[in-house]
Amino acid sequence: MRANSLALALFALLAPAAFAQTAQDQTQPAPSPQADGPPQVQSPGDAPMAGSDEEADVAASDDPAAIDHASSRVPLQEIRRYVGVFNAVREAYVEPVEDRKLMTSAIRGLLLDLDPHSVYMEKDTATAFDEGTEGAYDGIGVEVMYLGDGSMRVIAPIDGTPAAKAGIRAGDVIISVDGRTLTPSDREGPGPLRGAPGTSVMIGVLRDGETAPLEIRVDRETIRVVSVRGRMLEPGYAYVRLSQFQVDTAADFSRIVSELKQQAGGKLRGLVIDLRSNPGGLLTSAVQIADDLLDEGKIVSTRGRIPISDAEFSASPGDLLDGAPVVVLVDVGSASASEVLAGALRDNNRARVIGSRTFGKGSVQTVLPLDNGDSVKLTTARYYTPSGRSIQARGIDPDVTLRPDGAASADPDAPRAATMYTEANLPGHLQGDEEDGSTGGEALPGEGPISAALAELKKPWVPAAQGRVQDAPPATTPTPRATARPGASPVQSNGTPPASAPTGPEDASSGATPGESGATAPASSPDERGQASPPSIPADDPQAPAAPAPVAPAPEAAPTPSATPSR
Repeated sequence: MRANSLALALFALLAPAAFAQTAQDQTQPAPSPQADGPPQVQSPGDAPMAGSDEEADVAASDDPAAIDHASSRVPLQEIRRYVGVFNAVREAYVEPVEDRKLMTSAIRGLLLDLDPHSVYMEKDTATAFDEGTEGAYDGIGVEVMYLGDGSMRVIAPIDGTPAAKAGIRAGDVIISVDGRTLTPSDREGPGPLRGAPGTSVMIGVLRDGETAPLEIRVDRETIRVVSVRGRMLEPGYAYVRLSQFQVDTAADFSRIVSELKQQAGGKLRGLVIDLRSNPGGLLTSAVQIADDLLDEGKIVSTRGRIPISDAEFSASPGDLLDGAPVVVLVDVGSASASEVLAGALRDNNRARVIGSRTFGKGSVQTVLPLDNGDSVKLTTARYYTPSGRSIQARGIDPDVTLRPDGAASADPDAPRAATMYTEANLPGHLQGDEEDGSTGGEALPGEGPISAALAELKKPWVPAAQGRVQDAPPATTPTPRATARPGASPVQSNGTPPASAPTGPEDASSGATPGESGATAPASSPDERGQASPPSIPADDPQAPAAPAPVAPAPEAAPTPSATPSR
């Protein structure tokens, strides 16, 4: 999926030429077609009644920007309605309002009711959004998603940052900063959690199980996120922690696994990949890591409304572990690109997934840079695992369900409080193909889940080469899954063959958006935007910044919730 083609296709749908007519039309009563600019092409006898909806549309053939979309029409009648409200506010509101502020509010409103991850980002916000892919910024180190009232839901604190050390948890809702209640206007610019290193901020937090808001003081510092860490659990058994997917994550994963293999005498007996509270990031990094562990097979596919949004990522030959078993550890904070990686490895019978149901951010956000430095982050497709199942608003169900340390029962069917910390519970979320309204997963902090993953890793293992996939396997039964078709050409960061790789840089989306900028995501994410050449795609989209990786040289990779900013 090429970035430039996607941008052109999307912008063609906007039909900008028609907007130029509205200024002269705003005060005129439903004029005849001749008085209202270029007439529509109609057959005799088909002329519309004066003032009708048909008259108020401009045919795509009259708009050069939409010449390839003959069915596209710009609703001039609705634009007149908007201009009427615009003028009323500008002329009669109790205080003067700048035209630019009114227009920006209108643009935000255009995206507001689509889904939680489609947003308009002004230049400062877009710049802060980009920083998540580089892994360095000044803030407290938390992945967040803005809610409609301006408050921020924590996707996950980033490992080792001030937020994690202060006790900020996945699922917390930040409602105030330094005693001031957050409002929607706090989305502008880098946001209230960013600030100079050495300063501190008092955060008001709503937390499940607490009757009153908590006040937590957090010191700011320069956040340099180490996205990959590894160690030996026992002789022959290794552990790798992926905290998010950045530009260098895939290359770092390959390097650290190689170092662990050397420590084990040249071959590992098994690997635990820890994706707990990983909000996503660059999709390309997740795809490249999956390719490192797969000899062949489909990794992930995307399907959207327009053909250019459809893409498929497949593995190239070569398994970094030479077939050694893998267990993937997930929880409710695992979103977007994390879910893509877990789904790809399980559906290809390359790994068992244990933990709790994941967040469920299965949508792709495309970042479209504008000429003035602002950007539009727009949901353009859904993710599907190799077996064809949608992640959106459902997430990944583990093969083995774990409960938090100290939970009253390890029985996954035991009564418990339903978590509100899932994509399916976000207001206005994109409907999922397999959304069922069931209770979401749980956060699984601590060392206990790692011990459970190691125990699972030591159980008898069916080699991946013998696995055969079954569509829609039971959520809690580790059945062999059909291997996807053998593999295609090496996967670029934008999902195209090497010859058509874009020059510029999740989606997240994840995932989510990087934690402190304020743009919404899972995603991608830190959902990341491309750097130089438009358009690029955030953290959980198939077009992310170029990333060094074994699959191909090196965008939004998403949502975090793929679509979530880093703070």
